[in-house]
Amino acid sequence: MTGFIRNPSLSRRSLTKAAGGAAAAGIMARRGMPAQAQATPEAGTSTVSADTVQGAIAQLEPMITDALAKTGVPGLAVGIVFQDELIYAKGFGVRSVDAADAVDPETVFQLASVSKSLASTAVSTVVTSGEITWDDQVVTHLSDFEMSDPWVTREVTLRDCFSHRTGMYGTAGDDLESIGFGRDEIIQRMRYLDLTGKFRQTYSYSNFGLTLGGEAAAEAVGLTWEDLCDQRLYGPLGMTSSSSRYADFAAQSNRAELHVQVDGVWTQMLERHPDAQSPAGGASSNIVDMATWVRMVLGNGSIDGTELIAPEVLLDTHTPQIVSNIDPATGRANFYGLGWVVTYDATGRIYFSHAGAFSVGARTLIHLLPDEQLGVVVLSNAFPTGVPEAIAYSFYDLVHDGAVSRDWLDHWDTMFDAYTNAYPAIIAAYATPPADAAPALPLAAYAGTYANDYFGPLQITVAGDALTMAIGPGPKTYALDHWDRDVFVFDAIPEAPGVKSTVSFLIDDTSNGSALTVQAFEGYGQGTFTRVPDVG
Repeated sequence: MTGFIRNPSLSRRSLTKAAGGAAAAGIMARRGMPAQAQATPEAGTSTVSADTVQGAIAQLEPMITDALAKTGVPGLAVGIVFQDELIYAKGFGVRSVDAADAVDPETVFQLASVSKSLASTAVSTVVTSGEITWDDQVVTHLSDFEMSDPWVTREVTLRDCFSHRTGMYGTAGDDLESIGFGRDEIIQRMRYLDLTGKFRQTYSYSNFGLTLGGEAAAEAVGLTWEDLCDQRLYGPLGMTSSSSRYADFAAQSNRAELHVQVDGVWTQMLERHPDAQSPAGGASSNIVDMATWVRMVLGNGSIDGTELIAPEVLLDTHTPQIVSNIDPATGRANFYGLGWVVTYDATGRIYFSHAGAFSVGARTLIHLLPDEQLGVVVLSNAFPTGVPEAIAYSFYDLVHDGAVSRDWLDHWDTMFDAYTNAYPAIIAAYATPPADAAPALPLAAYAGTYANDYFGPLQITVAGDALTMAIGPGPKTYALDHWDRDVFVFDAIPEAPGVKSTVSFLIDDTSNGSALTVQAFEGYGQGTFTRVPDVG
């Protein structure tokens, strides 16, 4: 492990404690949170000191090394900011299991959904300048945008997009991205999706819903999203290793690769190119840059005496916009602001946070306690793992109580186990075709072009004694293995070899395929394709 530790300054700079207390008080007053949450300590009365934080760090570091030993997670980096200082920044493990290069505080990681909080900050700079407001309607800036409901099309705002309350289902657009479509095309095809929730009443976490809001903000100022982040956020803050372009991440010599578990072994095997959803998941950064951003956020929009974001604009992003869920263990509500998760604990402490994950091998977390001017950033190069949460939750326990309240690693790893626990059953179910499987029709009967509005054309081709399916702009090609009569299967999840999905053909009275349904695309009724005449 590499990095540094140094004692934080005991002098408080402007807009530190007062800013944190004001932010918490503003949230209470403006959104009517439960009485229990209103017990936030008055600004300036915190009992957390430099010695307390350093004592917690001393106990935390052995826990980090122990967590890596238990889980085998290849590498991670941890940063802790306290009262406007980066007081702890360390790398642990390696950037890749295929090399011996150590993680250090300047190792660049893909941030996954922590990008949403950065995106909120980037848009806040444009709100601060007066060029847009959070309540601008999307169609004001993207005039050709449509949703399936004309009224929602007219009314949906950047605020709705950044708080996941557009009424779109959460994974809308993710399937188009998975087969190679870009941002503009995915946003254009949102018009073909039925709304599964109530506009402004239903919370549904959506990568492309938030991306829509970011794209509208960028269009309003005549910039690409990536240039907006460069010019309005990364550049002014001196975040020289940060970017919202995959190509910039790939060009970094000191970068962390992605890892997934294959037969219980952490393996580097996949890449994630998230440019299509860059506002929601496409940023990359390191601990040093992230700490600068955290200092500005905890500084109420200012850093080193310079205001980047107006305090009232930043407060708006941390103000609950919608209830995201009710914790069944405590009965307390959790909220989503604008690109930020807003929660509170049993004592009324307010936390701003966001987690991120790529199923192909990344896990990240930012967790801020504004009243204490304290923040933790954890970046790791593996999925699934609960190590980032275990580190953050253990640290806050140590800071506040001097001891860890529970085995947070076991708690969070158990939660993530649910992600992969279903895989063995699916793999086993499709390991061997049914013994009484009916033979397929002559393969030419299935061949042809099928299409729907959302996905566009899908091509079924005979390749020797098998079928292939091609879809998307690339196109992306899948080998189809016969299963039973008119049902074929294919590998659906790259990070989970053996997890299959089905392609089921509907046969017409001429004994040819007239339609097909791809099970992997069918979650919200978009998986059926009708046969169309072949072009050319």
